Amino acid sequence: MTSLTASTVVFLLLGGVVADRLPRALVIQTCYVVNALTVGVTAAMLFTGTASVVSLAATAVIAGATSAFIMPSMQGIIPQLVPHDALQQANAMLSFVRSLVTIGGPVIAGLVVALSSPAWAFVIEGIGLVAAIPLLAMVRLPSPARSSTNLFTDLRVGWGEFRSRTWLWVIVVAFGLLNALEIGAWSVGGPFIAKNDPLLGVQGWGWVLGALGAGTLVTTLVLMWLPLSRPLRFGMIGMVAVALPMLLLGIHPAVIPLMVAAFVAGAGLEVFSTGWSVAMMENVPGEVLSRVSSYDMLGSYLAMPLGTMLFGWLLTAGDPATVITASGIIYAVIAVLTLCVPSVWRMGRTIRDAERGPTA
Repeated sequence: MTSLTASTVVFLLLGGVVADRLPRALVIQTCYVVNALTVGVTAAMLFTGTASVVSLAATAVIAGATSAFIMPSMQGIIPQLVPHDALQQANAMLSFVRSLVTIGGPVIAGLVVALSSPAWAFVIEGIGLVAAIPLLAMVRLPSPARSSTNLFTDLRVGWGEFRSRTWLWVIVVAFGLLNALEIGAWSVGGPFIAKNDPLLGVQGWGWVLGALGAGTLVTTLVLMWLPLSRPLRFGMIGMVAVALPMLLLGIHPAVIPLMVAAFVAGAGLEVFSTGWSVAMMENVPGEVLSRVSSYDMLGSYLAMPLGTMLFGWLLTAGDPATVITASGIIYAVIAVLTLCVPSVWRMGRTIRDAERGPTA
């Protein structure tokens, strides 16, 4: 897992440049070919019993590198496929599919592993990757503008676009901290509390995670018809709500209250995710969108390994309840301060007259 994340971080900026220079669908197709081959090698190693930590880490490096090209490409493709007035609905629809996969994928994989072996789970993944390649061939996109500049110039242009927008770099910096707190206090601290506090328990933690996913899933459906007139304002309000289950996890981790709080947090996460994507796609020129997105993703990924390592130590060195409660408070403060930045609070939609339906 460390190899996967580290490789993604290393290649993200290059992935953003390539996604702006080359046809984005072709970039994704090429990465899927590489991933299918990598998954096939992994399956073969598991079938033959030759898999080792080193070999699996090597395949994870390749998978992480391809992710660094796929994610900025996907971010840049969406505005090319749909009109601006449908960007929110398109992003909400994508989130709906991702939520279904996030909930159902582990269930299916668990059944495959339980009924056969882990190798067959990789075989199925490889089939899915191969099937996606001809589907992407059906997508017709305009050709990117030919670039006469070199890699470093493209990176510098992307950085200039990134830092010239206060709302953009402020939120990315804030999320560097928020992601470290969330992955540490929630993803590391949650299982720790579930294992050691009978008030929650492992089964209860499963219900809480299910409620989080349900909140996200329901909100994607709502956002398909309820326009966000202030995408960043409502998005950051949603992020303030994410602090609520953290606070409960540290103060009183009872299952039912935590489920309710997790559902609200899941809704808040989805409001921000959709609002953020819409703000990026409407306010960053399409020819540099993948590069700017790669800087955004880099800020998010860098914080995650730090959060897991730091909280692994904090939870064992101090009182877990105090650590998680303090994290929830800090999380809420950072989200509120970010919300108070004028360009975050005031940003509206660039095209309003095309929106239909009630306005949030």
